[in-house]
Amino acid sequence: MNTQIAPSSLLNPFDLGDITLSNRVVMAPMTRARAGATRMPNALMAQYYAQRASAGLIITEATVISTQANGWQNTPGIYTEAQGEAWTQIVEAVHAQSTPIFLQLWHCGRASHSSFQENSQLPVAPSAIKINGDQIHTPIGSQPYETPRALETSEIPLIVEAYRQAAARAKLAGFDGVEIHGANGYLIDTFLQSKTNQRLDQYGGGVENRYCFLKQVVEAILTVWPANRVGVRLSPNGVYNDMGSPDYRETFLYTAEQLNIYGLAYLHLLDGLGFGFHELGTPMTLTEFRQVFKGPLIGNCGYTKEQAEAAIFSGAADLMAFGRPFISNPDLVERFTHNWPLNPPAEMKDWYSFGSEGYIDFPVYQSGAGLPDKSS
Repeated sequence: MNTQIAPSSLLNPFDLGDITLSNRVVMAPMTRARAGATRMPNALMAQYYAQRASAGLIITEATVISTQANGWQNTPGIYTEAQGEAWTQIVEAVHAQSTPIFLQLWHCGRASHSSFQENSQLPVAPSAIKINGDQIHTPIGSQPYETPRALETSEIPLIVEAYRQAAARAKLAGFDGVEIHGANGYLIDTFLQSKTNQRLDQYGGGVENRYCFLKQVVEAILTVWPANRVGVRLSPNGVYNDMGSPDYRETFLYTAEQLNIYGLAYLHLLDGLGFGFHELGTPMTLTEFRQVFKGPLIGNCGYTKEQAEAAIFSGAADLMAFGRPFISNPDLVERFTHNWPLNPPAEMKDWYSFGSEGYIDFPVYQSGAGLPDKSS
């Protein structure tokens, strides 16, 4: 039996709905905190994304949909017309290299702090259950997590509408689509999971009710975008932001099965264990999700090139998203193509600093001499 992996499976083109991707390498959404206190996209961000535009698809960093959604310093927003217009320079810089780009829509939920909120209100969540973990970095320094305020039933449609409006601004800015951030312990994830959702209304209880919030967000966005331009990201194995529920397998397979109904652009899964594993059973795999979701699947979190090749060649995934390797290797696709070595990983101190260092100053590989050359 021939088990040899096709060397070009990761680098082959792929039809994502009506968009042809030049390869199956996706630039994963990564918070880089370069938008400043105004949360305004800027020219520095445009240069950063343009440097990495050899990816088949770029998914932007998580972008907050409202002032209430804020929970991380210096991250971009898309809740004002000015912010939406400012994203245009980034879209145009990426489109100049014929690369499609999706905007990721984000509400931090309980992973926030009153110092981020208008009138110092508490952050919101499905239930008043706080994160059990390290302190949160806030505009007033490191602070302990607070117990969030449980949303009133009447407030939830207002948040759904904020998602719809953000998706509409993304369309006006020229994006090719949007990704709904339903992972990593942020608002949508906390509605989905029984650990963080103890509501007694139509948004809580069984998995059908816990899915209701995401369902309404998806359907609101589908009034703005066609389904083949909308993706959803989930983290079934994740422990980040104090997540992990005993019924995780039932929850996420049901969610994926329901999302399959819409004919979405893709389902983006953090199936890898790079952010830790809740250890409440065996890790969920792409193959499990393939049984219930028939559209394109994106794998993510800690994959090497060889592991990504194997997942795509086996049919478990259609695309593979890379995060940290793209930070220090703006030419990651070229390095994969030619089997060039990767740059050393970026230092964590530069991941979220507001400046060019550790952001747009990583060298690309110069094949002639085998020496690096500063990317521009």
